[in-house]
Amino acid sequence: MPDSLIVEIDAAARRLVAFIGDLARYAATRDDALARRALCSPFSGVPNVDARALCVAARTGVLEAIARERIPLAHESAQAARRFARALDELERAYRAQGATAREHVATVALAFELDARLDGVERAALAACEAVAIGIDERRPAGVAWDAGALVRELESLARHAVSPHDEPQREPLSARAPEAPRVVKRRRGHFSASSLGLFAECERRWYYRYVCLAVEDRGSSASFYGTAFHWALERFHEEIPRADAAPLEVLERKLEAYLGTAFERFRGGFETNVEFELQRRRAKRTARRYLAWFVERARTHPFSVIGTETSVELELDGYSFIGYIDRLDRDDATSAITVVDYKTGSIAESADDYRGKVARFLDFQLPFYYWARTNAGDRVTRLSLIPLKDASLDVRPIELEVVPIAAPRGGYGGAPTGTIGIDELERARTRMVEIAAALADGPIERFPVTDDPEACTYCSYRIACRERPTRSEDRFGR
Repeated sequence: MPDSLIVEIDAAARRLVAFIGDLARYAATRDDALARRALCSPFSGVPNVDARALCVAARTGVLEAIARERIPLAHESAQAARRFARALDELERAYRAQGATAREHVATVALAFELDARLDGVERAALAACEAVAIGIDERRPAGVAWDAGALVRELESLARHAVSPHDEPQREPLSARAPEAPRVVKRRRGHFSASSLGLFAECERRWYYRYVCLAVEDRGSSASFYGTAFHWALERFHEEIPRADAAPLEVLERKLEAYLGTAFERFRGGFETNVEFELQRRRAKRTARRYLAWFVERARTHPFSVIGTETSVELELDGYSFIGYIDRLDRDDATSAITVVDYKTGSIAESADDYRGKVARFLDFQLPFYYWARTNAGDRVTRLSLIPLKDASLDVRPIELEVVPIAAPRGGYGGAPTGTIGIDELERARTRMVEIAAALADGPIERFPVTDDPEACTYCSYRIACRERPTRSEDRFGR
């Protein structure tokens, strides 16, 4: 290493040298491990806690986790993550461009990550030394030969190794007693709200806190959750092509839906732990799809309708608060032009129309009420809310349906029937509660997030182990 390249750099500057080297190797290999390490660098532009959460949430690659928004991020963090992904694409293209040089790589890193505006004096000296190393590699490289990322990495490692000053070594001192952290008010949440986040807050404020404030990473998902993702994807594509049940004979519809399911399961194959799980869930979906199509055709025969929307994006502004969501399906009745809002359920579902109406009344589910108001606000005449169960391949599809009426009869009159009514007044109360929760989260002072008093809500909670205040089941209270 020439003496002219020996500069005194601190630990942060050594990390800068390593960052440039990791990006050089990534540009040559597209190694996801290098992308993860670069993402967690302080020079990536992504807050460290968000970078590590993305690494944990990544299944097939950290860039895939960013593109698919595997975890919710604050607006600034999400933008930084997307800039990081674009920067890696730029570096790879620059590396493979004809006539590329090592110096151009260092310059591209500095430009893509806006290093000139973020480095201090010592770090700037380290960046200049990296540029000098790159120039030296370019000068020694024979004409017509592409620059070698490995050579640049070796030179940068030598630079960092020789450039350490003795006083850079951290002083090791015994740990002192840590003072208790002072309570702080949670930063207000602004932006949009979804029905699922409001329902989570209503069910358990502590869980909402873990999920949306701490940005704690949830479980990667079970085979059942990926079953639902694949089934939703297949039905979306199927109904985009087949909006009516009379578009083709039943056997043709079955072949088309089975083909979409095959594509969907291959698309999400990486989510299944084993080939056995993958095959079991795929076969389950095929059996369920046949029952779904039998219901779809029979329903269209008695009440002709057309599917007019799949995965429809909806937005709603209420008292200054923004709500967004996606409706699985919108149906329009041929005779009346009335709209039915449809939500697919591949997991647990209310056992009856009365049961679901009770959840709406207790403010435990805002999804269909929110969709009702969003589509009504858009000018639709929504007359029916429907939940379609797609979980059990051994049962016929029997949707939970609520007809929207001005004032519904008292609950309990329909017993366990899958159909019933819901009053506009009940939907209005749900809308009012949505605004109240949004106001509490966006404006009100929140000093603590109490846990739910329902032990059943803890059964499948990803944070139950970390929640020491969770309620105990009555049968377990004397068993500990």
